[in-house]
Amino acid sequence: MKPLSELSAREARGVRYVLTDIDDTLTEEGKLSAEAYGALWKLQEAGFSVIPVTGRPAGWCDLIIRQWPVEAVVGENGAFVYYFEGSRLKTFTHPSVADMDVRSRLAEVGEAVYREVPGSRQAKDQFSRIYDLAIDFNEDPPFLGLEAAEKIKTVCERFGATAKISSIHVNTWFGDYDKLSMVRLFLSRFRGEADLEKSVCFFGDSPNDEPMFSAFPLSVGVANIKAFAHLIKSTPGFITDDSHGRGFAQGAERLLALKKNLQG
Repeated sequence: MKPLSELSAREARGVRYVLTDIDDTLTEEGKLSAEAYGALWKLQEAGFSVIPVTGRPAGWCDLIIRQWPVEAVVGENGAFVYYFEGSRLKTFTHPSVADMDVRSRLAEVGEAVYREVPGSRQAKDQFSRIYDLAIDFNEDPPFLGLEAAEKIKTVCERFGATAKISSIHVNTWFGDYDKLSMVRLFLSRFRGEADLEKSVCFFGDSPNDEPMFSAFPLSVGVANIKAFAHLIKSTPGFITDDSHGRGFAQGAERLLALKKNLQG
């Protein structure tokens, strides 16, 4: 991971889309900082298309697409994307999302996790979810740590489910999709993007962002990603000096400065 200061105008020249995780990339201790929210507005006003790519649930994503300065939002780790076409809010669901009877299968996975990993519990935002199960290990007390998260992931995978560790939850689902596959589908099918490696800059902080780090040369980790370094094989190309939302704001300012220099 190179320091963000080494990001060059040549590397950033083609960027049109700024994609970003939310929890612990834009937020800190669950709160969206003024710096991060202001950076979203600055990016949008400068002509970048901002798209959060998150493990958060459908209910949250409905609010985000309506109230944040974003073009679209990918939710539940790639199960769907909400986006505006003119003034009309539309939804695109990943073709490999499991049938709705998946709820009983996920309930079985959850029961095994809660039994085998003491202290694990369903995330409080589960009521807003459609396609996945979020298991809390680090959002609300008691905080269980990464060792427990890895045990949760192992139990989920024993049932044939996909499981990804974020900074706060282990998200698990049935279906062959993730953040990256949905981003590729949406931007190619609905935005006509053919060269995503040049047009996308991605910000993230945790292991469930690894597919995005691997796919996009211009990927940025906020500084708190260092806590997960031992779990990530494909690390981001760059890293910020600051953590959480302050790190995102630092990255946004770098992109904005480089764009201004190119235009000047």
